Amino acid sequence: MIEQARTILKNTFGYDSFRKGQAEVLELLLQKQDTVGIMPTGGGKSLCYQIPALLLPGVTMVISPLISLMKDQVDALEEEGVPATYINSSLPAEVIRQRMQGAARGEYKLIYIAPERLESPAFMNWLGQIEVSLVAIDEAHCISQWGHDFRPSYLLIAEMIKQLEIKPLIVALTATATPTVTSDICALLNIDNNDVVTAGFRRENLVFRVIKGQDRDAFLESYINRNASQPGIVYAGTRKEVERLYTTFKSKGYNIGKYHAGMPEDERTHNQEQFLYDDITVMVATNAFGMGIDKSNVRYVIHYNMPKNIESYYQEAGRAGRDGEQSECILLFAPQDIRLPKFFIEESDMAPERKQYEYEKLQQMIGYCHAESCLEQYLLNYFGETDAIKCETCGNCTDDRASITITREAQMVFSCVKRMRERFGKTMIAKVLTGSADQKIQSFGFDSLSTHGIMKEKSQKQVMDLIDFLAAEQYLTPTNGQYQVLTLSHTAIQVLQGKQDVRKKEHVQAEQFVVEDQLFTRLRNLRKAIADADQVPPYVVFSDATLRDMCAQLPVTSQTMLNIKGVGERKLDSFGSDFIKEIAAYCEENDIKPNRQQPDHILASSRKSTGVSHRVTFQLFADGYSIEEITKERGMSQRTIEGHLIRCGDEGFNIDWDKFIASEYEPLIAEAVEEVGTERLRPIKEQLPEDVDYFMIQAYFQKQKHLSRTD
Repeated sequence: MIEQARTILKNTFGYDSFRKGQAEVLELLLQKQDTVGIMPTGGGKSLCYQIPALLLPGVTMVISPLISLMKDQVDALEEEGVPATYINSSLPAEVIRQRMQGAARGEYKLIYIAPERLESPAFMNWLGQIEVSLVAIDEAHCISQWGHDFRPSYLLIAEMIKQLEIKPLIVALTATATPTVTSDICALLNIDNNDVVTAGFRRENLVFRVIKGQDRDAFLESYINRNASQPGIVYAGTRKEVERLYTTFKSKGYNIGKYHAGMPEDERTHNQEQFLYDDITVMVATNAFGMGIDKSNVRYVIHYNMPKNIESYYQEAGRAGRDGEQSECILLFAPQDIRLPKFFIEESDMAPERKQYEYEKLQQMIGYCHAESCLEQYLLNYFGETDAIKCETCGNCTDDRASITITREAQMVFSCVKRMRERFGKTMIAKVLTGSADQKIQSFGFDSLSTHGIMKEKSQKQVMDLIDFLAAEQYLTPTNGQYQVLTLSHTAIQVLQGKQDVRKKEHVQAEQFVVEDQLFTRLRNLRKAIADADQVPPYVVFSDATLRDMCAQLPVTSQTMLNIKGVGERKLDSFGSDFIKEIAAYCEENDIKPNRQQPDHILASSRKSTGVSHRVTFQLFADGYSIEEITKERGMSQRTIEGHLIRCGDEGFNIDWDKFIASEYEPLIAEAVEEVGTERLRPIKEQLPEDVDYFMIQAYFQKQKHLSRTD
């Protein structure tokens, strides 16, 4: 039957050969073996159940959490001539009833449902009346409590399969499963561990970069300008950050949209469709966006903030380049990004074992941001591919500037860790090295260590960054858990003994990677016109990869057009003649023969006002004026007015400081103060999200001072 599968691959879907792992999954299924398929995003997971659906009797039930993706996939299948439908909560009850009746009559080969549908007794009763030959489980990592997106509704799948009179075949598919999660999937679905097909996690067309120490807004603007015609996604960590970035770039005239869970559903849907239909070039969004997006020509994904774990990052970054064309995945890292995910773990009601697991995953994500070895290799090692080699294309591999020796600084750190008996984390180590004299240092007697103050010319943040780098490069080994202790690895001992050097280099800025082509632009415009007329997203017509293959091969006959990857007989009939005419016209205009073979916040000063000016400000504040209103009333800067209020606090005036401290950030400020002390504001600010300004930190101190006076 595998030869029949190859025929369907070519005639229906327009591909000459299977991608890595696809044939192996199909062979197991056609031999009546339940299977787990682990393939990278864009690796062709959907064909692993769409082709069997056309070979097996009855219907294939596709279970997916991605409601918005269901319609897109059904639209794409219908374009290929494959009868398919979906049933989910977005449909009226009457439409659902009609589709269920149609399925009972055998009108569909594939039916897409959300796992929550299995909670309905009526649906389960109906399911027992139709012939289900194959159950395909998309995003299968959702079934595992150790996965990054565990969904309890997925646990209903195994029970559903048991209730069916005739057991169907099972194929579970995912792009982001660690070895632990893979084992859990097999156990929960009763699939033999020997029937797991791993196609590898590598995406050869993706270029990974980490950008540190740059103004993120300036980098983003420069990057979007250099790639103005290319679709891209910018992920931000909070809704507030999404709104800020959207407002900033929209006001400058950029073709940008926004998406987050706090928006009305109709606005989210409208913006998503505009992005799918290429009416919006850049989408700035929280991680609520993208799970249901099958847009193949996303040329870049930029993370404005660090995600909480590598699974989330790899899944979100993997939305770039699904068509196989070169694309970039850039993470803009700032140390304060660590604070928010850590806070969410600390404040969650997870079991201690789960918390420890999440801390470990967060540390792996931090390690990625500080690594100077191959970024792709780091990611693949995380997913269990320990034999992965350097990619030679990521930001670290292509940084060819000479590295500098930091052996002496590393030895200072390692010596300090050893003298502190490998019992403390990076904050305490950095305090000792920079010569801090705070109470904790003295109580442990660390101020008498020979390493106390030997790096006093550096800031505490600089030393902590160095420690993060040494941990990422596996010289230091962090223990798991909330309060991580750093221990020395064997390699660090070698460095201490003078047997090995440590070298470090700085990162480079990403360059433009897309080479435009005149014919490609013409074909893309034609695709957009056809898609708009058919009311489908452009990639449903042809992917970018298919258009670029046309540019390379210049097909001007039906037969040569069928040689293009992604062009099957159905699409040739539907769209082929239009594209052939456009290519032929281009060749004639350019005298080309067909078949030619053709990339620092400044500290907010609390300057003391002279005379009674600050008291005038206080009186206005006491009368109910806001800081903004006082600024206008007095013709002074906001910073000056804030300084007045701080001085009033120092003089004992009664001020409600809670007005200036966002409740969600107060515990984060408290933790930052605990870690870096109260000597200077800047180290505290650097530990916190960008939304926390210096005045909020000063207001926090004033509140604590007021509370101590009233105790």
